[in-house]
Amino acid sequence: MAGVENKRLSAFLESGIYKFPNSNAVFVDPVRILNRNYSRFRVSPSAYYSRFFNPKFDAQPLQNEDEAQKSRFSVNNRKRKRNQKKKIKQHYALNEKELRAEQRHEDIRPFLVKAQEELIRAKELLEVMCELNCEKKGWEPCIDSNRGVTEEVSFVELGKVWQAPLYEIAIDISQINEEDEENKASPINQHLNQKLLPIFNNFVSNETNDDVVAEFLTSQYVLPKDSSFYMVHHFHLLIKFCLLLVSVSDHTYNLDLEGLPLYLEVLYDLDRGFNCILIDPPWENRSAYQKSMYPTLPNRYFLSIPIRQLTHARGALVALWVTNREKLRNFVENELFPAWGVTHVATWYWLKVKANGSLICDVDLFHHRPYECLLLGFCGGEVVDSELQFMANTLKDKQVIITIPGDYSRKPPVGELLVEYVPGLRAARCIELFARELMAGRTAWGNEPLRFQELKYFSRKITRLTN
Repeated sequence: MAGVENKRLSAFLESGIYKFPNSNAVFVDPVRILNRNYSRFRVSPSAYYSRFFNPKFDAQPLQNEDEAQKSRFSVNNRKRKRNQKKKIKQHYALNEKELRAEQRHEDIRPFLVKAQEELIRAKELLEVMCELNCEKKGWEPCIDSNRGVTEEVSFVELGKVWQAPLYEIAIDISQINEEDEENKASPINQHLNQKLLPIFNNFVSNETNDDVVAEFLTSQYVLPKDSSFYMVHHFHLLIKFCLLLVSVSDHTYNLDLEGLPLYLEVLYDLDRGFNCILIDPPWENRSAYQKSMYPTLPNRYFLSIPIRQLTHARGALVALWVTNREKLRNFVENELFPAWGVTHVATWYWLKVKANGSLICDVDLFHHRPYECLLLGFCGGEVVDSELQFMANTLKDKQVIITIPGDYSRKPPVGELLVEYVPGLRAARCIELFARELMAGRTAWGNEPLRFQELKYFSRKITRLTN
């Protein structure tokens, strides 16, 4: 048994995915998964895990299931009791939507509890979890000593100014190595090795097989190999762009591409359609509004996203992140998915834990659950394909993805867990809408796809000589 557990742990250390035996749950280390996109850089563990590795949270692993059970109800206990007393005082009764939401929670609760119990039983994994925020030996966080500490660029705010269409990003297309470092420092060579491109409303790509560094204003960004992004400077223009796609949808595969912008060529080439579409919409929610983390959009705006036009001829797997609000779930199931032509097949759950394996909050806290939902469905393409129905039949429901959360609203990378259910091409072609980071082989689309690509979120190998 110990040998089998060691093999699972070794596989996890290599892949970032720990599969519990005979279980509907997996534990994921996003940092390890993300780092397979890079060669010269690494996502910094200390930068990624910035919230749940500090004295405020217990770093000692839970020892048994009894401790795990207590942890499910001990977090925010005083706040929960205060809310309960308030409800009793006001004779508060759940309305119809709240009752449906509570029923959904009760249906999935046993799966979540079992998933956490599986995690607590994996003692060796728990020991590793407590050190996931530690930098890899021989690597250090990227620090630009020449520039010092600079304020983080807000693409959302920059998109509001009239100069937005004029901003350019400079991409370093040279290969960085010890041999050419001295020559690369020459001002002439720096100019020759840079490619200037409009950063807003433009298709920007790194078509090399290596990481490249891009510079925008006073900040630097790491672009993974074979990645691309289209950054809009205002949400309304994103919707306008969607409507443009819809307006020519009748000519999707007969369109004369001569003189057409590159991003439309990419989206409308039959062989380059997307068979995996990930979407993390900026849903309206009180938490995001109160914390002013990002601008949100009313639900009706998302109806215009042309999922059918983005879909590959043989169909696409559509993965949509949603909150636990019952009103939103009803909207997605009854209006949004039908408008997109998506058939809902399964729901996966992202369970959030702290470094010691305990949940980030009370499992039954009504307005703040320790999990989010990923709704999965399929959109049919131009070609009738029996494989699509086969994929729909094999897609497992109520899967639980356990992670220690990163920054606010930063979703874990789930592409590898979904790839076996992607129809058509074996090399999945994926687009992420409302993306906030880049992935190799994926197109990112939104108003801040470089949000987590800034150099400060990365580490690099220690190459300097020490005395």
